[in-house]
Amino acid sequence: MSDNPYDSPAVAALYDTLNPWGACDDFYLDLVMGASRVLDVGCGTGHLLHRAREHGHTGTLVGVDPAQAMLEVARARTDITWTHGDLSTHAWEGEFDLVTMTGHAFQELRTDTEATAALTAMRRALAPGALAAFETRNPAARAWQRWTTDHPQHATTSQGVPITDVNDATPPTPEGSVSLTSTTTSPAWDTPLLTHSTLRFMDAHHLDRLLRRAGLGAVERFGDWDRSPLTPDSPEIITLARAI
Repeated sequence: MSDNPYDSPAVAALYDTLNPWGACDDFYLDLVMGASRVLDVGCGTGHLLHRAREHGHTGTLVGVDPAQAMLEVARARTDITWTHGDLSTHAWEGEFDLVTMTGHAFQELRTDTEATAALTAMRRALAPGALAAFETRNPAARAWQRWTTDHPQHATTSQGVPITDVNDATPPTPEGSVSLTSTTTSPAWDTPLLTHSTLRFMDAHHLDRLLRRAGLGAVERFGDWDRSPLTPDSPEIITLARAI
């Protein structure tokens, strides 16, 4: 059995309910609609690329994800290429006008070595002048302090089943790693659904060092999905980068 917390049919079935379309998705959709050839790394259930087709995108759309269960949901659309794996198992060379990594998937890369390898693979996949786009939470905003049982999320599935999701996060380690347990419950279920993950937080200066190691440079940076500038208390570090 995979140790990927998202490689569970139960988790995959609830993912879009607990992560509904929002401003972050609008931000990336705008980029996708302006690019002919797009690679979405960590595509999950594929909702970004699904929406791009629904909005009339006629070019090449490729989604790659290491969680087979998430891809089974994504494959509801057959006019998009879905690939099982990640940037360490598949190599693309100059094939895309845009490479995205959304949903804070960058924070799943827990070491400098992993992050640099992923960024290097993203750069290789870019055509000349093309963009890589991704985000990571700004550690100064301390998002983990709100990942507590005092901040439950309530939602209803497409079948009308009410669910509640609560998080329990540890303080960050000196390396910026936060361990997170999510517990999802419903009065319709006999047992809760538990998922465990570890996310890494890094500041913009550290991120820029990794970008340079990978041969990338930030050409635009935002602190939130409204494209406001990055400030010390911004919730996000949103990066658009090109090869240097």
